Amino acid sequence: MSRVRAIICTLLLLCLALASAAWAEQSVLRIGKLKIEAEVAATEQARQQGLMHRTQLCPNCGMLFVFDRADRYAFWMKNTRLPLSIAFIADDGSIINIEEMRPETTANHSAEGAARYALEMNGGEIDGATATLQV
Repeated sequence: MSRVRAIICTLLLLCLALASAAWAEQSVLRIGKLKIEAEVAATEQARQQGLMHRTQLCPNCGMLFVFDRADRYAFWMKNTRLPLSIAFIADDGSIINIEEMRPETTANHSAEGAARYALEMNGGEIDGATATLQV
């Protein structure tokens, strides 16, 4: 199973498990041997802070941004010191698009469709070749 397929399946399982529960501040996502330690940003304040001012992010770690409704959200890297990959994810768990983001920049990186979630991980950890993968 490819890394991106594992991430998407994990997100789907997480969404189903937490559909009627409050979001935790941190979740461990698992599928097969892949384990992602994801901080969950489900409040406006947590989403605004994101991964700013971090100097490192462990491998297979990231932040899952959870929005109240699907929309075409945009992210930038002001005050973010790490190169990051971001996957914009639809309600059904499919990846809409993946962007590579350079540190300390203000260029917008936007969802190409209505995204309900966004997953940020270390730059290059999300395989852009499978950006249209459906599960």
